[in-house]
Amino acid sequence: MTLTLKPVAKTQDLVIQELGSETLVYNTITNQACCLNETAAFVWSACKGDKSIDEIAGTFEDKFGTAVDAEFVRLAVSRLADKDLLIDNGLAGMEMPSRREAIRKIGVSTAIAIPVVASLLAPRNVWAQTSCRCSSPGHCIVQTSCPNTNNCNPSQICAP
Repeated sequence: MTLTLKPVAKTQDLVIQELGSETLVYNTITNQACCLNETAAFVWSACKGDKSIDEIAGTFEDKFGTAVDAEFVRLAVSRLADKDLLIDNGLAGMEMPSRREAIRKIGVSTAIAIPVVASLLAPRNVWAQTSCRCSSPGHCIVQTSCPNTNNCNPSQICAP
């Protein structure tokens, strides 16, 4: 019996901001920010638990006009899992390709679209100085450095 992986994107404790073709994801628990390029963001947004890696690869062509191999999506899923942006639902049992292996299998012709998940760790003293945590929309009004000053989202962050 073959296990079909249907990855699920993590949504709790995240602040998500789209910046042009990239998506910035800030984890309020680990204090880590990740910048996903357009292809990695597309794969991450497609990880809803209802599509297999092969199905996500199929939807890629609809969005970008270029067909990709399932190996391409496996690489993106592997990078997203490394940055703790996926809920663990069987990823540990799956063999994920290294970046070098995936690029060799995918080919140089699609190298422009290689999914990139870059991260940086924000200094803790900065987070302590400008916390966007909230328990009601009223707390956001005084926190002018937060992404939103009138909305306390379900993750209790002053953000959309």
